[in-house]
Amino acid sequence: MKKFLALALAALMIFALAACTPAEPGSDNNPSDSQSDNQTDVTPSADGAKVVKIGIFEPASGDNGAGGKQESIGIQYANSLVNTVEIGGETYEVKLVAVDNESSNDKAPTAAATLVSEGCSVVLGSYGSGVSIAASDVFKNAGVPAIGVTCTNPQVTDGNTHYFRICFLDPFQGTVLANYAKENFGAAKAYCLSKLGDDYSGGLVHYFSQAFEALGGEVISEEFQDGNSDFTSYITKAKNEGCDVFFAPTSTEAAALIIEQAASQGLTMPIMAGDTWDANVILNAAKGKDVTIYVTTFYQEGGNAEFDAGVKEFINSTPTNLANNGGDDTVSAVTAMGYDAYFTALEAIKAAGSADPKAVNEALWGVKYDGVTGHIEFNETGDAKRDAAYVKTANTETGAWDFVAVQKVESDEQAEG
Repeated sequence: MKKFLALALAALMIFALAACTPAEPGSDNNPSDSQSDNQTDVTPSADGAKVVKIGIFEPASGDNGAGGKQESIGIQYANSLVNTVEIGGETYEVKLVAVDNESSNDKAPTAAATLVSEGCSVVLGSYGSGVSIAASDVFKNAGVPAIGVTCTNPQVTDGNTHYFRICFLDPFQGTVLANYAKENFGAAKAYCLSKLGDDYSGGLVHYFSQAFEALGGEVISEEFQDGNSDFTSYITKAKNEGCDVFFAPTSTEAAALIIEQAASQGLTMPIMAGDTWDANVILNAAKGKDVTIYVTTFYQEGGNAEFDAGVKEFINSTPTNLANNGGDDTVSAVTAMGYDAYFTALEAIKAAGSADPKAVNEALWGVKYDGVTGHIEFNETGDAKRDAAYVKTANTETGAWDFVAVQKVESDEQAEG
């Protein structure tokens, strides 16, 4: 019911929203370019070029704002390298239109409606599965395809033909993490912490627990309320129960608090998390503290020297870019994924031979692209065919990620359990 109400409100409020929706720095979100009927913008730009729009549907604020900004950096960097595309023998300027979904399931449909009204041919995002799921029907009803960059919950693509994604899924990620905990830490009992009502953390805890218990392990799970900032009781519970690992695939905002409080309480067991923790805010929180952190992710700095050098130069090119990357030029996996998502979208537009969203949607099914994070093509549900995840650990002395391993599981373990 909440989705349908949000859709109705979006239709009534679209003109007001076009003026006030926040834009990611470096993108163009000018309300004067808005399209009322979602027809692709082929009006010449100031220099006479035709324009095709790609939407950035990311959080720039809220629980996952830090990660959303880093994901957006990858998209913006890719656009800075290639900002035109050939369609039907003509050159189109590729214009980025960004909105801030505020890491909010309630506000995500309105942000999505703004991108629809802007006439985007395809949308990229979001960092955070919950907002992606919440906005999905807006894109579906408008006939606009979306490419999830790092939204890993199976529900994002389940039962629809308009949402694609280039990342692995949580059933796979949960299995990788459970296997790693068992094989490398000899873990027999795992403590799992998720946020109440959060699709991402709740889903990943479910798949981790399912895989860990199948390996003979015991799981203790708890949930915390939205807005909670005191995690001491959860950490104490994990210690008192004699757990071997602390699994907390939370938002980056909650993660920083967990790390701080775990260090204060002398938590010695490894803290494990999924892809959301692969962010500079985690490294900054862990630096100088006596904690052990392991995460699964999509890319490790050093995987592609040319990309790493180029994106570092882009990050350092403006104070805004540097701030959006957490204050240094560490290359995040989500930045690499944003970069690959942009070029995947360009491949679809070229294959479609059109900027029409429905044609782009159809073309996405056949796209094959070799990116910096690996080969990208989609299966029958619109999910990327991924079979490996990077495992890395936070170096609390240097404030950087150390590569640990590339972990694989059998392909049938990617299926939803």
